[in-house]
Amino acid sequence: MFEKVLIANRGEVALRIHRACREMGIKTVAVHSEADANAMHVRLADEAVCIGPARATDSYLNKSAIISAATITGVDAIHPGYGFLSEDADFAEMVEEHGIAFIGPKPEQIRMMGDKLKARAFAKECGLPVIEGSEVLNSVDEAKAEAEKIGYPVIIKAKAGGGGKGMKIAYNEQDIGTAYMMARAEAKASFATDDVYMEKYLRHPRHIEIQILADSYGNVVHLGERDCSIQRQNQKIIEETPSPALNELQRKEICNLARDAAAKIGYVSAGTMEFLFEDGKFYFLEMNTRLQVEHPITEAVSGVDIVREQLRIADGAKLGYSQDDIRLQGCAIECRINAEDPETFVPNAGKVTEWHAPGGLGVRVDSEIYSGYKIPPFYDSMIAKLIVSGRTRNGVLMRLHRALEEFVIDGVKTTIPLHQKIMMQPEYIDGIYDIHWLEDNIRNFK
Repeated sequence: MFEKVLIANRGEVALRIHRACREMGIKTVAVHSEADANAMHVRLADEAVCIGPARATDSYLNKSAIISAATITGVDAIHPGYGFLSEDADFAEMVEEHGIAFIGPKPEQIRMMGDKLKARAFAKECGLPVIEGSEVLNSVDEAKAEAEKIGYPVIIKAKAGGGGKGMKIAYNEQDIGTAYMMARAEAKASFATDDVYMEKYLRHPRHIEIQILADSYGNVVHLGERDCSIQRQNQKIIEETPSPALNELQRKEICNLARDAAAKIGYVSAGTMEFLFEDGKFYFLEMNTRLQVEHPITEAVSGVDIVREQLRIADGAKLGYSQDDIRLQGCAIECRINAEDPETFVPNAGKVTEWHAPGGLGVRVDSEIYSGYKIPPFYDSMIAKLIVSGRTRNGVLMRLHRALEEFVIDGVKTTIPLHQKIMMQPEYIDGIYDIHWLEDNIRNFK
């Protein structure tokens, strides 16, 4: 097994990776910006290296600085976490060129899945259902012509997109010009390319994703599905497993399709196949070639440590189990806690004056926050994840109510009150919601 791993990330995911490494007897190296010098993962790591100023472009996205830190500290491998460089194929290649293992899939797999049109083509080849769409759009006129063929409403998406960026909806011909230009501008700013394409826009879909694990010997398993339909501006807020929208036949169908598709391309490491689900039909959305923020709920129902498996697979180990060995039991829900105003969603960085994480059976909190910690204003506003699990969904909802009441974060505004309101809504309690439900109903929450 690896002796030393550099964690090329920050926040709760860096701490999550550190913990997995320590449990496996692996030493860790934390890299950090000047703004993160007092972060918990930096305090706990065996070694720490400052890689630049606060801005992510000067630190966590600085490939040469991270490679230099890895070389100086003599690590065997680099774990990229999620976000930042986790789906950067060029970075993965740089890591391997320096004789260091990249804890993730092959660079060519990252590159293929990062191109949404190539991913769509792959999905078709593998027999996955794909929503009607276009190739790259080169003008407003092309966009209008494609929309007429597909039928309104349509959504224009960044070819290199992800995280809900570079996506604009057009409900009619009058919307097309603005949607096209805005999507291109946002794509250019976020992904350094303004290539966009078009898909049919589904009005009331669920967001269903399948967790995959695959080793270098052709062994591939799925760990069930996650329902990530509670979203705001295409950003996930609450995830749960299993999905209350699927029956057993639908669940088996989509999970097996995703597993078989991953096997067909020789995928290696942890990955997630994402789908939209509407009127009993699935449509391939994308594949994320990295660890997902919401992976803990899958760990809760499967008993599989996904980060541990990433490390083992990257070191050349076999999975050691087959699909028949996987037993998914109970239910789990994750709430993403952001340092934001719960009504306006304006980020609210500052000093945490008091911190008390909930506990008890079936309650897990992933966070590196502590009393006195100063949340920097330079990065994503998510500061904690509350994961609650149990035998039944109703039992988990009751436990989640209690855990949210017990959660104390003072000194900054957080989205805990929003989660408490969501838990009280009859539609959520009954599992009747889609990806637009939150934005359509949030103003009526009491």
